[in-house]
Amino acid sequence: MSNKPHKHLAGSHLKVQARLMLDEEIAFGPGKADLLDAIHATGSISAAGKQLGMSYRRTWMLVDSMNRCFQQPLVETATGGAKGGGSQLSALGVEVLKHYRELQAAIDLVTREHFPVFQPWLRSSPLPATA
Repeated sequence: MSNKPHKHLAGSHLKVQARLMLDEEIAFGPGKADLLDAIHATGSISAAGKQLGMSYRRTWMLVDSMNRCFQQPLVETATGGAKGGGSQLSALGVEVLKHYRELQAAIDLVTREHFPVFQPWLRSSPLPATA
């Protein structure tokens, strides 16, 4: 089976993303992975949120959710002082992020293999919402 898109669906893109659910709460997913990457890069929860275009409150809520869902915090924070506070990924946070990125890469590979099956059934773009 060819992986070339049909002409009328050249813009179509099938995207499948992994979410780790703990009961009804999203323990980890693509947005939280991006947030961990940004915290690692900036050393700050608030700077990471700004980098991702998230409000301060939303950023802290996501960190809190991750830290509540895992047996150990994924993000560790330091309080102020002469140098100010800061945040970093815990050892578990580094491991969770690494394995999540590997899982997503495997899902992306499988998605590319199966996209030709779904492609003929998809519209070139979604219809407008009716409500």
